[in-house]
Amino acid sequence: MSNTDSALFSTAALPTVAWGKGSYVYDRDGKKYLDGSGGPAVYCLGHGNEEVNEAIKAQLDRIAHGYRYNFTSEPLQELETIVARQCGGGLNKTIFVTSGSEAVESCLKIALQYHDATGERSRRRFIARQRSWHGNTLGALSVSGHVGRRRPFEGSLLEASFLSPANAYRPPEGVAVEEIADYCAAELEQEILRLGPETVSAFIFEPVVGAAGGVVPAPPNYARQMLEVCHKYGVLMIADEVMCGCGRTGTWRALEYDNVEPDLMAIAKGLAGGYIPLGAAVFQQHIGQTILAEQGQFLTGHTFTGHTTACAAGVAVQKIIEREKLVEKVAASGQWLKEMLQAELGDHPYVGDIRGRGFFVGIEFVEDREKKRPFAPSLKLFNRIRNQTLANGLICYPVGGIVDGIAGDAVILSPPYNAPGAELEEIVDKFVVSCGTVLREI
Repeated sequence: MSNTDSALFSTAALPTVAWGKGSYVYDRDGKKYLDGSGGPAVYCLGHGNEEVNEAIKAQLDRIAHGYRYNFTSEPLQELETIVARQCGGGLNKTIFVTSGSEAVESCLKIALQYHDATGERSRRRFIARQRSWHGNTLGALSVSGHVGRRRPFEGSLLEASFLSPANAYRPPEGVAVEEIADYCAAELEQEILRLGPETVSAFIFEPVVGAAGGVVPAPPNYARQMLEVCHKYGVLMIADEVMCGCGRTGTWRALEYDNVEPDLMAIAKGLAGGYIPLGAAVFQQHIGQTILAEQGQFLTGHTFTGHTTACAAGVAVQKIIEREKLVEKVAASGQWLKEMLQAELGDHPYVGDIRGRGFFVGIEFVEDREKKRPFAPSLKLFNRIRNQTLANGLICYPVGGIVDGIAGDAVILSPPYNAPGAELEEIVDKFVVSCGTVLREI
């Protein structure tokens, strides 16, 4: 890992968690923390939700897990129905896994298997983007454009192509914001033609970039134009919604905002809200039918794929989200959250951009606003802010290397969907005070 990453992920001096309730977490010493990022944007219902816990206990009293090659289960079937309904359209085939990385890995494998089933076995290559993060398995890491996290594993990764990021705050050099979609679509087409369309399996991207970009929504028309290029050449589109999906951005699918339906989609964090590890590869019905007709089964998954209790947790979480209209709440309250941050930090000389959708907001820090010049990586600004917020009783999600893989600091705020207004105000207050302390020091 890079120095920025190693500073973030060091566990040498972390507090010991004891318990949590709602949006608050308590350590072993009794200190109270407001979870302003839902951990890594995962705890969509907060902590200690009694309804979810009871659903998990009830399932454990029956059976913890029915192995997928011996049984299906009612929780799995019910969650399949829920996911298909929330996705809408043709996205109605689902494989439940145990992490976001595994969800991405399964999407990559299903894309490859689909092309194999259609007889186009030469389609083995993937195209992705710089400043992207798709997971820690070797396949998911291979399509991740994150210099620091890839470096220790270079030489053992799949070969992939990487295109320009699609970032309205930092567009490609010489490209106007309103031209980003055209530029990126042309770049994708050129790369497909360079490789040979017959060799390209899929293009993968995050509709709203999370950890590698500090919450970067796709510009208008970007997703639509990229999909059109993909389908022109028989290439599949994979939307990685592990972080931004399941309601986080104010629509259940992040690409609903763009009126685009991908061929395959990876989801995870908000699916079961962190109560039990759960993710899913979701894909179009015709892809599933083609594979099953030709090969009889999906060649992805592991021992705990479709884990019964994990699916029961997912059903409980999704029922609460739907019953309490939390996705709609996220859409409305998310705009308010961003406006509060803009009012407090929008004119700060070291705050370059405040962006995002729903309860997925990123704040990018710069040394020079006019030139958008990031702070020196050696300062580890993102980590200093994280440490200060923890000291002040706030959990946030800091990210480094967002400009070129080494430099660039941002912090993500992604509170639980059911966080009330008073807690959102507390998040902003603690965050503003913490940022002020660190930026004055620097």
